[in-house]
Amino acid sequence: MKNLLLSIQHLLAMYAGAIIVPIIVGGALHFTPQEIAYLVSIDIFMCGVATFLQVYKGIGIGLPVVLGCTFTAVTPMIIVGSKHGIGVLYGSLFVSGIIIVLIAPFFSYLVKIFPPVVTGSVVTIIGITLMPVAMNNLAGGQGSKDYGSPLNIMLGLITLIIILLIHRLSSGFIRSIAILLGLIAGTVIAAFFGLVHMDAVTQSNWFELPRPFRFSGFKFELGSILLFVIVGIVSLIESTGVYSALSEITKTPLTRKDIGKGYRAEGLAIILGSIFNAFPYTAYSQNVGLVSLSGVKSNKVMYGMVALLLFCGSIPKLGAIATIIPAAVLGGAMIAMFGMVMAYGVKMLGAIDFTKQDNLLIIAVSVGLGLGITTVPGAFSKFGNDFAWLTQNGIVLGTFTAIILNLLFNGFNNQQNTDYMK
Repeated sequence: MKNLLLSIQHLLAMYAGAIIVPIIVGGALHFTPQEIAYLVSIDIFMCGVATFLQVYKGIGIGLPVVLGCTFTAVTPMIIVGSKHGIGVLYGSLFVSGIIIVLIAPFFSYLVKIFPPVVTGSVVTIIGITLMPVAMNNLAGGQGSKDYGSPLNIMLGLITLIIILLIHRLSSGFIRSIAILLGLIAGTVIAAFFGLVHMDAVTQSNWFELPRPFRFSGFKFELGSILLFVIVGIVSLIESTGVYSALSEITKTPLTRKDIGKGYRAEGLAIILGSIFNAFPYTAYSQNVGLVSLSGVKSNKVMYGMVALLLFCGSIPKLGAIATIIPAAVLGGAMIAMFGMVMAYGVKMLGAIDFTKQDNLLIIAVSVGLGLGITTVPGAFSKFGNDFAWLTQNGIVLGTFTAIILNLLFNGFNNQQNTDYMK
């Protein structure tokens, strides 16, 4: 019973992050409520599969790592899905997963060209470009009849305030699920104003197993593939920190081979996610805190959580419950979540030497170009479609700019600490 309760605790800690990504992406790509409910269900199911791949030492790193949707992929998924269609979106994820698997054994060496000045700039760009999605939802959802109404703004801000208060006044596990509690409270308040509709729940099935290519098969486009390779690499770098933390907590030394197996498991999770029209996955840092707080380091708890995820992901009605959250309530939570993505990028940049003018210039030019193309996508349109993968994608352009400038100014000397992978 103790292990079951600990498994449930891990499930709750990652649940908000896991369900919000499909809701945001599905809403932005104009999926129906029933389709979004399926997206939520398949995502929960595949989180279980991905976590199993990582926890099982024969395949993954063998530490109590929880894999869930990465927020880093939200903006790229919306951009690619809106511009090129769902087929290109999932085809690009599939190829990027294969590339991640191929580079996994060598990535601890390749990481030298992705120091904090590069990854911090990329994550900052992604975080900032997410904010318009949050603000549109706060106003009630782009295109909605009541867009920008005072009621929507009030509900969104109340949700945000509740999240902030929970985070300020609580600690431990309660603090770790502040987003989830805020969404529940905001939805309850919205129900009193008649803004909560249960149609998707009543129309969803009680039981449904995942189906390959539920929404689309694969199509391919070079720029989109490169974009998701970049997202995957950023996720690997983030996960490396999680591996290191869990290695210390569990007193389990890691070799480069172990780290490579962790990377490979993430690549496999991306491949399987694309086949079932789900999402790319990364290690969730919030669950690391639970391992430390509970003091329970056994993978039995993780396997119990995997079973719970597979069970919940097979019940579409549970997924449909997540779709009843009004857009304004979701927008209030998004401001906190997406702001944290941006803040995390700034935190990564904090590891660099700001007294060096070269580093400031790398950040200024890469972030400036990345955001410039994002806000003015037609600036380089005359270069034609052959170069659209670079000239019309702010994240790709910002990443390549940061890598090239870092090599130009710093060579291979501006590195993050990778001593634990020796």
